Amino acid sequence: MPSGPHPLDPATAGELTRGVGILRSAGELSDRAFFAFGQRVEPSRQELTKASGGHDTDRILNYVGHDPERRQSFDAYVSVTSNELLSIEWQEHGQAPVTMNDVIMIYTILAENEDWIEALAKRGIDDPSQVHLEPWITGVHPPEMPTGRVFRAIAFQQREPNTNYYAFPIEGLTVLVDVDSGGVVVQDAGVVPVPDRPAEYTAEGVGAHRDGLKPLDITQPEGPSFTVDGHVIDWQNWHIRISVHPIEGLVLHDVRYKDGDRDRTILHRAALSDMVVPYGDPSPMHYWKHAFDAGETNLGQLANSLKLGCDCLGEIYYFDATFLGCDGEPSVCENAVCLHEEDFGILWKHTNWARPDLAPEVRRSRRLVVSMIHTIGNYEYGFYWYFYLDGTIQLEVKLTGVIGVSAVDDGGGTDTAPLVAPGIASPIHQHLFCVRLDPAIDGPNNSVIETNVEHATDGAHPYGAGFRAASTTLATETAAMRNIDSAASRTWKIINPSSLNELGVPVGYKILPQASPNFMVPEDTPAGNRGEFARHNLWVTAYDEDEHYAGAGPFTNLHPGGVGLPSYVEQDRPIEDTDIVVWHTFGVTHVPRPEDWPVMPVEYAGFTLLASGFFDGNPALDLPPSSSACHAD
Repeated sequence: MPSGPHPLDPATAGELTRGVGILRSAGELSDRAFFAFGQRVEPSRQELTKASGGHDTDRILNYVGHDPERRQSFDAYVSVTSNELLSIEWQEHGQAPVTMNDVIMIYTILAENEDWIEALAKRGIDDPSQVHLEPWITGVHPPEMPTGRVFRAIAFQQREPNTNYYAFPIEGLTVLVDVDSGGVVVQDAGVVPVPDRPAEYTAEGVGAHRDGLKPLDITQPEGPSFTVDGHVIDWQNWHIRISVHPIEGLVLHDVRYKDGDRDRTILHRAALSDMVVPYGDPSPMHYWKHAFDAGETNLGQLANSLKLGCDCLGEIYYFDATFLGCDGEPSVCENAVCLHEEDFGILWKHTNWARPDLAPEVRRSRRLVVSMIHTIGNYEYGFYWYFYLDGTIQLEVKLTGVIGVSAVDDGGGTDTAPLVAPGIASPIHQHLFCVRLDPAIDGPNNSVIETNVEHATDGAHPYGAGFRAASTTLATETAAMRNIDSAASRTWKIINPSSLNELGVPVGYKILPQASPNFMVPEDTPAGNRGEFARHNLWVTAYDEDEHYAGAGPFTNLHPGGVGLPSYVEQDRPIEDTDIVVWHTFGVTHVPRPEDWPVMPVEYAGFTLLASGFFDGNPALDLPPSSSACHAD
């Protein structure tokens, strides 16, 4: 590699500051312009190949932001190697993600708006400072404000400084704010009494705590089994490089497994590409909600600073992340990524029943955990990548936080917003995540095979109970638009037709989907047009370095849709034995329950990448017993 930073290393604070200076000095931005994010541009595969030969790679930074004077968002590229602005493009469709600058403007504008103050007074709230505003993306331009940088806001009464304001929703009142012009449209559907019942979840607020939980300490007296060099992790045959993207969050690069004397590639890159959260309740407070928590709100930059013993347990290594503020000043989120090992029960075991004098052979499973947690308004998302001793990779998304709520004055919920507490209903909604997998199973040229288990009707089974695995290679992009079928035990396997195992079969990794709902939103609706990537659980596209996002990416905010995966697959390119990208959409449909209030226990979603013919046998046979009692003498 070249002597400078690795081409995949994230931008430093110094680089971000220098790039901001170059961009501002070019004279393209007004004094009111602000930033949504800044990041280094990932080099192409070709550039990475050149860099591995010692060639220097330009450090190019991408800046996305908004200029209220032009009322447009910008997409700029700056070289901090040559100190020049390479390009700036002003967006005609879509705008930069929401920033703290927007939030401040919403509060500032509404604090002086007479219509808003009057609407609060109708509800007996005379002091606007006692109101917590929750800014929301509008999705598309509403008819009341067809242009501008428009956000919605809903409100909650903040009765005491440290109480849970979500327990006191101000029902029937929403507001549209154009943060560029200062325009305001108050939407009042009628007064509903604010609930009176507190709902606290803090340690101080819940009252007496249960007892009987004894300490559970995890110790590794000799230290962890992994090593870290910059952003590279090595652990038990695994080699992984990580970075943090302002939209996608945790990104995996160059995932490899050492199989004997072979250093074998599995993934070139893997990360969340997009997500959509549509709400199914028709009430004025919720009908418009279909949040894209990655592209609209910069999920990556909303990272938590993780705490030992709280978010992570054991011998922990933390990675910091540097983000650009809306004012162009970088800041460091300490402990943004947590790395640790954890025991995971038994990996394999067998007892020789014919030899009772022999002890069972058993090996314990252990996994490496790389994780981030993000807070987006009322909600938390935890992304956990697991790497196992037998070559398995798993992504688990943990969903928690405070559910969205409405106040109900008739004492009952509905079939679209069930009651979760007296006077409090919560709308049914979905969380659908689309992960972009750039596979490299023993090299860049791969294919995808779909396998369904079906009843064998050939009469070969004496009892008529035969079933078989029927496999089909997905040949084109439109043929690869597929959905989960649990009844058929449907799986998809990424293979390398040119790399065969000892059985003469192409090596591969199988995508094992979890039970996942389909996108419930009809076509030709605002959410349906914008979240089309969630229509299918699997997409496969021919690799194109410009096709990075399942949706509109950094300019999802106020974008009408029709871009991303739906436009990529219109080309219907061949996808056999070539450089491909696999997109997997999964998630949950959340029907709220009383147990989700006032804070929701974790719900899980995800998928597994399981070695399938990648190895010539069980790759974990060489694991040592964890103690002499576990091993036959």
